[in-house]
Amino acid sequence: MQTNLKKLCFGGGALLAFAIACGTATTTQQLAKPKPKAKPNMGDFIGLNTHTVQFKTDLYRPVTRSLRNYHPMEWDFNDSDPSKHREFPVTHNQINWMDLYGKWKKEGFTIDASAQFESMDPDKWKDIPKDAYQYGESFAKYFGSTGQNVVETIEVGNEPMKFSEAQYRSMFENMAKGVRKGDPKMLISTCAVALGKADQWSKDVEILKGLEPLYDILNVHSYAFSEGWPTWKRSFPEDPKINYLKQIQGIIDWRDKNAPGKQVWVTEFGWDSSTKKSTATGEEGKWVGNSDTEQARYIVRSYLVFSGMEVDRAHLYWFDDNDAPSLHGSSGLTRHFQPKPSYHSTAHLLKTLEGYRFSREVVKRPGEVYAYEYVPVTGSGDRIWAVWSPTGSDRKAEVTLPSPKGKVVRAERMPLKEGAPEKVSTTAVAGGGVKLQVDESPTYLWVRL
Repeated sequence: MQTNLKKLCFGGGALLAFAIACGTATTTQQLAKPKPKAKPNMGDFIGLNTHTVQFKTDLYRPVTRSLRNYHPMEWDFNDSDPSKHREFPVTHNQINWMDLYGKWKKEGFTIDASAQFESMDPDKWKDIPKDAYQYGESFAKYFGSTGQNVVETIEVGNEPMKFSEAQYRSMFENMAKGVRKGDPKMLISTCAVALGKADQWSKDVEILKGLEPLYDILNVHSYAFSEGWPTWKRSFPEDPKINYLKQIQGIIDWRDKNAPGKQVWVTEFGWDSSTKKSTATGEEGKWVGNSDTEQARYIVRSYLVFSGMEVDRAHLYWFDDNDAPSLHGSSGLTRHFQPKPSYHSTAHLLKTLEGYRFSREVVKRPGEVYAYEYVPVTGSGDRIWAVWSPTGSDRKAEVTLPSPKGKVVRAERMPLKEGAPEKVSTTAVAGGGVKLQVDESPTYLWVRL
């Protein structure tokens, strides 16, 4: 989504042809169907959005290893003119990118730079093919594996609303070609895409057809809105009535049919939670946020649900907020750089599942209980089950899960504050099942085989 901060800060086809020529009745999907790939390490999967000099590495290290930074391209031009590209790494406003990216990489973070050109009107780009190509090539040469080796991924745009479909395709194609020339190892992501013209922020994924060699990642932004303007009310992630997960699954299905093997990243999702009520007048005063507890629960459950889908990484929006009771004004894990309950729950999630990957759905009963199994990336060690009520009504219930085929040696609930998490009692039942009390905060069970 476009945010107040953003507005302030950023101003296969050849194979098919061969098959047809040979008289082989084979579809693109049959030709290119990839082998199932291993699920990602949750330590790499759990990502966070940030913005340049505002990010505090020591504060956010407990919650993520994967950063997505909003990189304003306008800073890299003189006079806001794309033909006047500056030499990296110092921007026209005297930000040294290596002071940021270099430090973040040294401290163990991977970096996805969302290269944003949308703060500049399209008419500023007098020669999109030439200037976009030059930017992509120089960016990749400097920050990529053959240069400073600090940026893993570049996104060609975030939410380029001002640019038409044709303008964006030209921008993407030429910048991506430049990146491929500058560093073939640098991953390339699209801007936010959706099926059709789903909203004003995303581009129709169909405009990427024919450009498959130029991207590695399809990028999705999804928010759990149950209502739009003016309330922007958000529901719980598993709510079957909203488009939250459906929008992501739609891009996964499109990928499987049209671009097998490409990654899918959810690079924006989140919930607002403010301690204040809106003081705005008129329609803007009707904004509805979530509680701190709801935010914490829904963020963690989203990471879990995404991990069970064919999603390769998820970046939460946002890292810090100023407690503003407005759309995207209170989405942070911290409030004035002080941890919120969601900070503690996300830190616990990372600590619990780093070094693990999603294995299977043990139970998935909508409105009742979800239980997901995670296994060690190394292949040895305890398995972990995450169990929760997939609801948004503060529901509590006693549930019986199937036999874990091992002994539950530890059980604890997602914390909402600093300190030791709450211990949870489990009971073995006849036939090998396990009984426990669940609520809307995930409980984690360590199972020893």
